[in-house]
Amino acid sequence: MAPQTSRSLGVLNLERGEQPPSKPRPHGLLNPETYGLPVILETVKGAWADVVIRGDQSLEAACIDAARRLVERGAVAITSNCGFFIRHQSAVAASVNVPVVMSSLLLVPTLIRQLPPASKLAVMTADSTQCTEDLLGLDSAADRSRVVIGGIEGGVLWQNEMKRPPPPTEVSEIEKDVIACVERLRSAHPEIAAILFECTGFPLVAPAMRGMTKLPIYDITTLCRMTLASVC
Repeated sequence: MAPQTSRSLGVLNLERGEQPPSKPRPHGLLNPETYGLPVILETVKGAWADVVIRGDQSLEAACIDAARRLVERGAVAITSNCGFFIRHQSAVAASVNVPVVMSSLLLVPTLIRQLPPASKLAVMTADSTQCTEDLLGLDSAADRSRVVIGGIEGGVLWQNEMKRPPPPTEVSEIEKDVIACVERLRSAHPEIAAILFECTGFPLVAPAMRGMTKLPIYDITTLCRMTLASVC
């Protein structure tokens, strides 16, 4: 097969085993209709979800190799299919000559500055036990105090993603987990004025969550669309 050279969004993908590629779902990171541009994938060798979530620096070289292959195939911007790949943001950005946005967590410092000082930003993640302060990009203790983190660890999506290979998760199950997490966070922190989804599976339910919460909700596709708009 001839290499793809059309202008595309390149995605560093998780390991999925020998599963055939699934059809992209509405609003999803891997759906070309989300951007009006082709989406191309390169699997990062060894990047099973559990490995990426807990943070394994040995993946860095494989991330760089996959990013370079994407650029060779026509990627005009690069992202990843797990927000915890943010740990490799600097290395990948230094290795290619296109914009790199490995995680929606890159938006945290910007979003904090968009909100009134008395309000809070909720970061919703696949695993709150691994979403540590060093991933938020905040130097100020005052800013850090305005970020609350909630996760769906133990839920259906999390359980599925911990398997090798991971089975697909129904959107209804993702929505159930996300709703429960949103409700817990808002009950504990009524000052929440915006929500950031770290998990790249959450954009599938973002429209429904916007309707339910009446709050601004940002995710990896928000960041990707902004980045693509700057180069296309």
